Amino acid sequence: MTNGYIVRWTPEAEEDAAIIVDWFDDDINALKVIVQLEERAEALASFPERGRVVPELRQIGVVGYREVLHKPWRMIYAIRGTTVWIMAVVDGRRKLEDLLFERLGRSG
Repeated sequence: MTNGYIVRWTPEAEEDAAIIVDWFDDDINALKVIVQLEERAEALASFPERGRVVPELRQIGVVGYREVLHKPWRMIYAIRGTTVWIMAVVDGRRKLEDLLFERLGRSG
């Protein structure tokens, strides 16, 4: 914990990271990307407001979710009290609306 914030991953975001690992043909590149994503997430502990509000959600008035980019992935998170929750890690080349529809369809 740094400066009062702790970073936690939701099960869905952990599953997203596992899918990213499976996407790679070699373990070295997969590990490199996962370490970079984890470092990006942990950096939010010191300044969680650094990310921008997710533009697609802002358009519909939802401003409680932010994102940081690690191309081509978008790490979407929410700040709840002193916890930064990593909510999803999604492929930035896909439309976020499609990804959300897929995810909501799986859970319902």
